[in-house]
Amino acid sequence: MRIRNSVKAIVLQDGRLLCNQNQDQRGIFYCLPGGGQEYQENLREAVVRECLEEVSARVEVGELLFVRDYIGRNHAGQERLQRVHQVEFFFRCQLAPEAVPALGTGADRYQTGVSWLPLTELEAAGFYPKDLIPWLFDLAHPERPVYLGDMD
Repeated sequence: MRIRNSVKAIVLQDGRLLCNQNQDQRGIFYCLPGGGQEYQENLREAVVRECLEEVSARVEVGELLFVRDYIGRNHAGQERLQRVHQVEFFFRCQLAPEAVPALGTGADRYQTGVSWLPLTELEAAGFYPKDLIPWLFDLAHPERPVYLGDMD
């Protein structure tokens, strides 16, 4: 199996986080807009493309905030992801002035909508990756790590 690069957009406005709403056999869950990097595409280009596809919104890509591994065999309860090894790059982003997020025409199979979730409600809403939640509250923290390791 190959290791897959993936990008994620962290878009915060007024204490709320832009999220993809998804539904599968487990129920409703939320995650950040983003997806796989394509051949000959740099990471910033991938973030812009993925946001257009999933949330119909152009973003301005800022700093790289986090990098995490997801090694499926290390996480229980996700049988379909057991053979996945993905490296995810999380970027701070801002919506372009004219952007109004909505379900995109290139949305992922399980994506059912777009939501602005208050940071204080991420855990209860089923936000993924859940281990990222504490770091979203204080992105300017001087001890904020960039590499988060293999986390769920």
